[in-house]
Amino acid sequence: MRLHAGRGPIPSLAIEDAPDFASRGVLLDVSRTRIPTMETLGSTIELLAGWKLNELQLYTEHAFAYREHEEVWRDASPITPDEARALDRACRERGIELVPNQQSLGHMHRWLVRDRYRSLAEVPEGVVHAFSRAVEPFSLCPTDPRSLELLASLYDELLPCFESRFLNVGLDETFDIGLGRSKEACEARGKDRVYLEYLHGVHRLARERGHRIQLWGDVILQHPDRIPELPRDAVALLWGYDGEHPFEREARAFAESGLEFRVCPGTSSWQSIAGRTANATANLENAAANGREFGAGGYLVTDWGDRGHLQPPFASAPGLLYGAGCAWNVEGARGRAADLPALLDAQVFEDEAGVLGRAAVDLGNVHLETGCPSTNGSALFFLLAFADQPLPHPRMPGLAVEGLERALGRLLEIRARLAGARTALPDIVAEMAFAADLLAWTCRFGRARLGTIAGAPVAAIPSALRRALHDELAPLAAEHRRLWLRRHRPGGLEESAGWIERPLGLLR
Repeated sequence: MRLHAGRGPIPSLAIEDAPDFASRGVLLDVSRTRIPTMETLGSTIELLAGWKLNELQLYTEHAFAYREHEEVWRDASPITPDEARALDRACRERGIELVPNQQSLGHMHRWLVRDRYRSLAEVPEGVVHAFSRAVEPFSLCPTDPRSLELLASLYDELLPCFESRFLNVGLDETFDIGLGRSKEACEARGKDRVYLEYLHGVHRLARERGHRIQLWGDVILQHPDRIPELPRDAVALLWGYDGEHPFEREARAFAESGLEFRVCPGTSSWQSIAGRTANATANLENAAANGREFGAGGYLVTDWGDRGHLQPPFASAPGLLYGAGCAWNVEGARGRAADLPALLDAQVFEDEAGVLGRAAVDLGNVHLETGCPSTNGSALFFLLAFADQPLPHPRMPGLAVEGLERALGRLLEIRARLAGARTALPDIVAEMAFAADLLAWTCRFGRARLGTIAGAPVAAIPSALRRALHDELAPLAAEHRRLWLRRHRPGGLEESAGWIERPLGLLR
C-alpha cells in the first residue's frame, strides 16, 4: 500500500502528550496476495511516523523468502531478509517497532498444499475454508513434533532480521484442529488442552530465542476459563471487526486474568472494494473505548486482504487515519467521523479542492444503500466474489433491485465528482474511479441476476445483456492489473485478478 506521508499532527483528532495506549500500531496483510513494493512500504512507514504510531506488523503466511523453502514463496514476490532488515532500520529511525509475524498453526495452507509439507497437516486431504476456493489442508497438526521443528527453523531465520523482542505467532482460527490427525488426542484430553500444549511449545521456541509472543485471542476466548493458563509473558491480541463486536466482554476477561492484551479493530476495507466507512469508525471507536476502560496495553489497527485483496489502497486510508486518532486520544476521536473527509484531504490525498476525502468516505458507505446487513464485507463485493453461486445468497440477505438502483445512482454521482479533484497524486484518483466503476458494475450485474428466476445461474441472463456486462467488466479487469503494478509486486496478481476475471467466463 502506498499512501502519501502525513503532514504533522492530525488536525482535530488532538494528539496529546500522553497517549491512551502505549503501543499504537498497524498490521498490514502482505501475505494473502498483495505485497507492496519497497517504495510503497517506505511511504507507508513515513505516513505512520507522521501520525505518531509506534508499531508496524507485516502479516505473513508464506511471503518471507526463507532460504530452504523457495517452493512455498517462489511466485509470491516475497519480502527478503535484506529487505526486512532495511525496513526494520527505517522503522527504528522513525520511532516505530517493526514486529516480526509468522503464522504458526492455522493459515498454513499455502505451505501445506505442497507435497513436501502435506504430511505435517492436521487434515492432509484438505478441508473447506474461507481463504481459498479449493479444498486444502489448513492447519499444522499440533500433536506432530515436526510442526514445532519446522517453526524452529523458520524462527531461526526470521527473527535475526528484526530488533524487536516480540514475535506474532498467530495461532488463530484453528477450526480444523480435532478433525484429523489430532482427533484422538482432542477427544481424550480436550481440544482446548491440545491447543494449550501446542501454544506452550511455540512459546518455548520464542523464549529460547529471546522473544515474547503475541497471539490472536479468538481460540482461547472460546474457553475463557483457560485464559490464566496462557504463558504469563504472552500478549493476547483481541480482534473483531464488526461495529458492535463484544470488546467489552473480551477485554474484561483478560483484564481480570492479569495478562497483557491489546485490542485489534480493523479498517473494514477487505471484501468491500471501496471500504465500509461507517462500520470501520464504529469498530475503531468501540475497541478504543473498551481497551482504555480495561487497561489494554496497545491498540493495533488491522488491514486485511481476503478474497483477492481487491480494494485499492485508498480504501484503507479512512480506517488507518481514524484509528490513529483513536489510538492517541479516544475521547478526542469518538464521534468525529464528520471530520474524516477533511482530515483525509489534508493527511493522505493532498486534495486542495476537498473532493477526494469526501469521495472516499462516501464510496465506503455506498453498500448501505442496498439494505443488506452483510457481515465482514459488503453485498456488492459478494455479488462479484460469489458470481457462480445462486441468488438468494446468505451473504447478501434481502438483496433487491430497489437497493441496487439506489446504490448505482449514488455511485454515478460520486464518480462524477472525482473530476474536480486537485491533487498531485493521480493514482488515488484512478483507484477511486476504478472502485466506483467496479461497484457500479456489480449493481448492474446484481440487477440482471435478480431479473431471472431464483436460483438460476448467470447463463440465465439474456444473451445480449450478458454480452454487455462482459464488455463492461473486461476493461475493469485490465485496470485492476494496471493499478496493482503501480504500487505492488507482481506476486499474487494472477490469483487476485481471478476474482474479477472469473465472472467474465460466466458471461460468455
